[in-house]
Amino acid sequence: MSEIRMDGRVAIVTGAGRGLGREHALLLAARGAQVVVNDVGSADDSPADEVVATIREAGGTAIVDGTDVSTQEGAARVVATATEAYGRLDVLVNNAGILRDRSFSKMSQEEYDAVLRVHVGGTFWMSKAAWPVMSEQGYGRIVNTTSAAGLFGNFGQANYAAAKAGIVGITKTLAIEGARGGILVNAIEPGARTRMTENLLGDLAESLDPSLVAPLVLWLGAEECESAGEVYNVGGGRVARVMVAQTPGFFSRDLTAEQVRDAWTDINDASAAVVVTDFRQELEMLTDLLGR
Repeated sequence: MSEIRMDGRVAIVTGAGRGLGREHALLLAARGAQVVVNDVGSADDSPADEVVATIREAGGTAIVDGTDVSTQEGAARVVATATEAYGRLDVLVNNAGILRDRSFSKMSQEEYDAVLRVHVGGTFWMSKAAWPVMSEQGYGRIVNTTSAAGLFGNFGQANYAAAKAGIVGITKTLAIEGARGGILVNAIEPGARTRMTENLLGDLAESLDPSLVAPLVLWLGAEECESAGEVYNVGGGRVARVMVAQTPGFFSRDLTAEQVRDAWTDINDASAAVVVTDFRQELEMLTDLLGR
């Protein structure tokens, strides 16, 4: 089988100084992409500078960018750095993130705001800045980063869970809006050992090398990949599609709370659940019920 190549492509990876972002940047560059290695506050001898040096030593092309991606102005500067240096932008990997874990009853506004600003703001504004460039090209790939916390919840991470769930919504919506213009948008739900997660993974940590997440990012950023609006779990060498499903449920034209109570077991029975891929499908299912 032929190797996936990114020759001639330009990629931005946010939060690329360490952990997952570092591995994404290294693999994209190794396959031929020209990479902007973004990590807030980066300067000489920073982790991002070390990533760029590693890429260049291996014969690749990369530059450092230290801009904060959580604001509209900052995101615009990062995209401008890419286009001024390389003339285009093909792949955006929204990876930057922070944690401010605390139980819900004790969480401060600053802890909430900071996490939403970096995760949701960074994803939103970076995608917004990349959008006109990719639209003009008629081509683009955006890979966002969600989390199990956003899909299933996790103690002490109400802020992080809200942010990561928001990224799923952004991904689904941008996939719809970008499809006609050749911009494909997906999200990964990674499991990996990083500075942010090493204290949460327990015995799994040694098996979850971040380098095992980057191959999925490479594939989602490749021209050959035609998926859009999907979320993929990836970690420890496994890749799986994450889906939203609905049970057949219970239907009554004169629904009462008592009917809901009495049908509760059937409503929650997932044995015949149907995967729902978009909002239109959900409306079609409801239309079919109402037409009976």
